[in-house]
Amino acid sequence: MKMIRLIGTTVFVIGLFTMVFAGIPWYLSQDPMLPLWLKIVVYGIIGGILVILITVAAERQKGGALGGELPPEELLPEESRPQMLLQNTAEVPGREITETLGLVRGHTIFAIFLGRDISALMRMVLGGELIEYTEMMGRARKVAADRMIAEAAELEADAIINIRFMTTSVIGTAAELLTYGTAVKLGNPTT
Repeated sequence: MKMIRLIGTTVFVIGLFTMVFAGIPWYLSQDPMLPLWLKIVVYGIIGGILVILITVAAERQKGGALGGELPPEELLPEESRPQMLLQNTAEVPGREITETLGLVRGHTIFAIFLGRDISALMRMVLGGELIEYTEMMGRARKVAADRMIAEAAELEADAIINIRFMTTSVIGTAAELLTYGTAVKLGNPTT
């Protein structure tokens, strides 16, 4: 289903760009009779939208848009990620903070392919989870967290406490994600 939607979104995007950059200038400078190639472009745009709408509706019908798992990210594999305790509290239960190393942060700005954005718009018509944006924000969160962890690892921190995530819309469907926290050294576990 995803492959069919990808084909539909690709046809739509190619048709849209062809219409904007070739069709409209040609139409304004030539006679108003539409040539065959311009009719094909228009049908491609309409067909692409219909394919996206049908695939999104089919996914929604079988529950695919309501809670499927995200695909694995192509970022740091878990085994190569530095071992770092992450806490969103000011203390680490059972451990004493021996040294505060300072603020660490990770930052990224993510956007999705225009075709996936169109899929999400179609999903808004039908309702349900906008999985295109969920996947985008999941990847952005992982990138930002990995960058924060890498910065803390350079300081030889044992943990990051008071972790916070912030997100902001940058332009259109691009989202900025910032994660930050305090890198600390920990003493031996208390018993």
